Amino acid sequence: MAESPSMWFMEFVTPSVIQQFAVKDLVYSGQSQYQNIEVMDTVSYGRCLVLDGKIQSCEADEFIYHEALVQPAMSIHPAPKRVFIAGGGEGATLREVLRHNTVEKVVMVDIDSEVSDICKRFLPDHHQGAFDDPRLELLHMDAKKYLADTNEKFDVAIIDLPEPIEGGPAYLLYTQNFYEMLKTKLSDDATFALQAGATVVGITEVYTAINNTLKAAFPVVFPYSADVPSFGGSWGFALASTTMDACKFSPEGIDRRIATRVKDSLRFYDGHAHQGLFFIPKHLREAIEKETKIITEDSPMFVWGI
Repeated sequence: MAESPSMWFMEFVTPSVIQQFAVKDLVYSGQSQYQNIEVMDTVSYGRCLVLDGKIQSCEADEFIYHEALVQPAMSIHPAPKRVFIAGGGEGATLREVLRHNTVEKVVMVDIDSEVSDICKRFLPDHHQGAFDDPRLELLHMDAKKYLADTNEKFDVAIIDLPEPIEGGPAYLLYTQNFYEMLKTKLSDDATFALQAGATVVGITEVYTAINNTLKAAFPVVFPYSADVPSFGGSWGFALASTTMDACKFSPEGIDRRIATRVKDSLRFYDGHAHQGLFFIPKHLREAIEKETKIITEDSPMFVWGI
């Protein structure tokens, strides 16, 4: 009989719901200026990054999360050359962007340099050397300030931030104010994607509020979701634009773009997966339609934290 694990990590999803992960080894634990950082080797999902008590990604299924986040926005754009990333300290979001041979420059802004340094060291299977790509400009500062001050325009923006936790570094980047400012930094046919929180029944209020906040800033918004096992089930995303229709592309059209642009093979995303992502179930569509909250700096939205 296999020996029972001696260590367990508990993630509070809500005050009354937790997930538990059997842990083989705590690889790193520390506190940066902005957040608590842990890297742990789990029995079921391999090496995982945890920020402020929340699983950010795990080796076993991070490809689902990162391809779902990045590839739709990149693939529907006719020729993405300049890309902006906020967050994404593991380097896996960057890895997915750099797969596209059209990309000439990526500006990645992550406020916490310690997260990037720790991920470079302890999560090589996540970034796969992406931090060494000469197309990357990596900045450690507030993404909101960077965008406010820059004159650059981007073809694609990817927001890969921790969930909005009260007192955390990311919650002001989930607001209408931020989305409207970001829109002014995008080219005419740009696309914008972000992770938007859990879509598990009973805890969809962040997802619905983010999507409705996006609708207050962008004329075109497509909610979508994918099952990420280490996150406890279905996880939400959103794709926004001023002009681009994510649902107009055929499976064959997406596959042609992947074949001509993307380095190496993808494990989750292709033309058929693209179509499936945007057919979200009825209860989520109804929840978004019923949601009235718009997230602002004066009226933020938070998830349960540690």
